[in-house]
Amino acid sequence: MATKALLVYLLPTFSVAILSVLFIPQQNLHRDDSFLSFANVTYSSHLDGSDTKHWPELEFNWRIVVATVMGFLGSGFGTVGGVGGGGIFVPMLTLIVGFDTKSAAALSKCMIMGASAASVWYNLRVPHPCREVPILDYDLALLFQPMLMLGITIGVSLSVVFPYWLITVLIIILFLGTSSRSFFKGIEMWKEETLLKKEMSKHPKTVNSRGELLIDTMYDPLIPREEKTPMEIFLFNLRWKRILALLAVWVSFLLLQITKNDLLVCSTWYWVLNLLQFPVALGVFGYEFVKLYTESKRRRNAGNTESVCEAAIEWTIPNLVFCALCGILGGTVGGLLGSGGGFILGPLLLEIGVMPQVASATATFVMMFSSSLSVVEFYLLKRFPIPFALYLMFVSVLAGFWGQLFIRKLIAVLKRASLIVFILSAVIFASALTMGVVGIEKSIKMINNHEFMGFLGFCSSQ
Repeated sequence: MATKALLVYLLPTFSVAILSVLFIPQQNLHRDDSFLSFANVTYSSHLDGSDTKHWPELEFNWRIVVATVMGFLGSGFGTVGGVGGGGIFVPMLTLIVGFDTKSAAALSKCMIMGASAASVWYNLRVPHPCREVPILDYDLALLFQPMLMLGITIGVSLSVVFPYWLITVLIIILFLGTSSRSFFKGIEMWKEETLLKKEMSKHPKTVNSRGELLIDTMYDPLIPREEKTPMEIFLFNLRWKRILALLAVWVSFLLLQITKNDLLVCSTWYWVLNLLQFPVALGVFGYEFVKLYTESKRRRNAGNTESVCEAAIEWTIPNLVFCALCGILGGTVGGLLGSGGGFILGPLLLEIGVMPQVASATATFVMMFSSSLSVVEFYLLKRFPIPFALYLMFVSVLAGFWGQLFIRKLIAVLKRASLIVFILSAVIFASALTMGVVGIEKSIKMINNHEFMGFLGFCSSQ
């Protein structure tokens, strides 16, 4: 019911916002590329050396101090929530440090990659909260990662076509909706945890609605258990076949994007390489689609109520299609913003019944692939200064590791996994505020400068 309510909120508001572009009078066709979008990021072929770059020197001053603190907090909380924090990093790097928007988006990807990698490394060394399975759900990663990357390609294309003000409005609408839904989800979980703690004080053990045994250590999730060494837990959490499949998708998209960057925009081969991304993504997604559907149907017919993966939903065709669309939407948002797509993936994993610890670990695992792909391409396009990127990545790596350690310890003490959900909601809401303020400010400048406020041609605007 809550998911349907969110869709009822998003669909009409998005439709009204997009259709309103057609009714805005256009008095001047003048356009400033610096206001093209929040990012024009990730796989865009038009990010080259001809764009105006503003790269401040890496030197100790108040701007660096503020950016370091904000970057550390944003990375720490962003990885715990499973959203990355790109919605905070881009405004921070442009408004405080002084980078141009495109360079800020590239550096934002570097920070997301560093924090995600540190978070994944930490999560690989801890066990699942209550089951003898890896903390990372590889089935969900294989289901969402290809669609996320495909969505990023679509998002980058839309960032070229959509006017800046429209992107701002859509981001505010989306982030307010997802942050609100996550907040209410956190409240529901908090109440359930309160009841669970009262029940556990009366009885030494109980069983949840999914048939899993809950013991007093359920919310002691990421502390290694005595019966296994950290190395044993690390090796148990690794599933090499699944990781190699994800790497194959990563390499395929990288090769296609690198090749596409050397082609003329809108040429025949440009469109051929663009379209080749669809069979790559749909092939991997289709394999996981069939696997989840077949196994789920087999278990239902056998009367087995155990879930195929961490998600509590039944893997019917409508649910699988819904997940595919959400994956594409998450990637599209990532393409528009320069984020990792976690702003959609994190809340979605919670919505389909994945417990917060696993949802956070899986979302950051997927983001590590999408953000690292962008970083490699941005490096080849020389879109960010290396010293600044290394420094910000170092800050993000520390934040990702210590953020995970601190929050998980706090969860173990308080026995409140809902803290992850509240952090997720807070990061999304903060991103809505920062991106909204920046977007509104630049949109007002565009209006004052009589900039073109309608849809742009994809080929002619590059």
